[in-house]
Amino acid sequence: MAAQGDFEFTLARPAEVIAELELSSPGADWAVAGREAAVADVLLNGTLSQQVMLFAGQERYAYSVFLGPLPPGKHTVRVQRNHRHSARGAGLEAYGARFLPVEPESPQYAVVAHAPVLYAREDTIGRFSDTPLVVYCERLREQGADVLQYTVVFSNEDGGTSTRALMARWGRTTDIEYVYRCFLDRAGKCARATIQAKDHKDVDFDGQRFGQHPLLTPVTRNNMLAGRPATALRYQLAPIEIQPGVHSRETVMDLRPMAWTVMAKELRREGKLRPFGVVEEEKISDPRNYLYLDAKLKVSDGAFDFLVRLRGERLWRSSSLGRPDYAIARDGWIRTAVELPPGTPLDAIEELGFACRVPPPARGAPYAVAGTCRLEEFGGAFLLDQAGLPGPRLTAKASFLIPSGQMETLRLR
Repeated sequence: MAAQGDFEFTLARPAEVIAELELSSPGADWAVAGREAAVADVLLNGTLSQQVMLFAGQERYAYSVFLGPLPPGKHTVRVQRNHRHSARGAGLEAYGARFLPVEPESPQYAVVAHAPVLYAREDTIGRFSDTPLVVYCERLREQGADVLQYTVVFSNEDGGTSTRALMARWGRTTDIEYVYRCFLDRAGKCARATIQAKDHKDVDFDGQRFGQHPLLTPVTRNNMLAGRPATALRYQLAPIEIQPGVHSRETVMDLRPMAWTVMAKELRREGKLRPFGVVEEEKISDPRNYLYLDAKLKVSDGAFDFLVRLRGERLWRSSSLGRPDYAIARDGWIRTAVELPPGTPLDAIEELGFACRVPPPARGAPYAVAGTCRLEEFGGAFLLDQAGLPGPRLTAKASFLIPSGQMETLRLR
């Protein structure tokens, strides 16, 4: 254990390299201003490579980053505290490092080699907000081409959707955004690339690269991108690969549960929490007070509202909070959340409701006369445990078509 770490590794062949750095930040607490986290500088062969935000705080945590393309031979990595950008009450301890070469013949090579370099959004530096926590990649097929799509889980969303609406429509307050698509040619190179720019517009990427890695910077408060390096903090999070279309995007947070911890602590530090059952501006309750539900939907002029009834109660609690614009009017896998009394155990949930509404129309358009909501698959539900991490999952089989104005129920007990 040391306040800085020096590590060596040797490559027999050229490779992209992933480094798993086991670090902690003594004294740090993401929920407390002035103690949020240390920022670590990573020097590769004596040259500054990138930064690591130690969002896991005092916990020993393996931060997985990519070092980029490297030639054969001996290489050195130094990890040291960045005094300028670290919170004043947060230290740095380095415990060890593991280096994983990914050679061009590896099935994972393309996913690692094209992963984006992310610069911190300028107005987040020193505020410890909207920090990239996870990068994941999906292999898609579009217009006859293989496509690598990269998505980032940010710790928060400073602009765009309100906190209450995030919980209702997405079942989390992190910001999950597609950032980069790489259309591969037969040689595995990017024949074309796009980014998600301001106003959620896909634009062609023609900016700078580090090897094959694009250099990107969030430039809006809801983390839309520009293709340019612009700030002092550079992150190179190693991507995880997931299979598209078989779960909600939020499942990635379950695979990296530290994201739940950081989400809750950032809400607390930014004053976005309120007591259970109270309506107070756009604030939400403690995330541990919610039931999180996954479902695969198909809607036609319809929007889903998810409801929960507890054992011994007649009251139904709703994901949409009674607002038609908070009901879910999109197809595919979704996650939502329903607020429950603090300490509610999973076995107290007796019945789930699935109601279909007609969603509000686009500005200037008339309301639809009627619609339909199809629940294609129920993906289960869970609560967060006392540590704020996903607990056991409640599962059941359910599939039905609901006309607007009607509700189906699923009895669990």
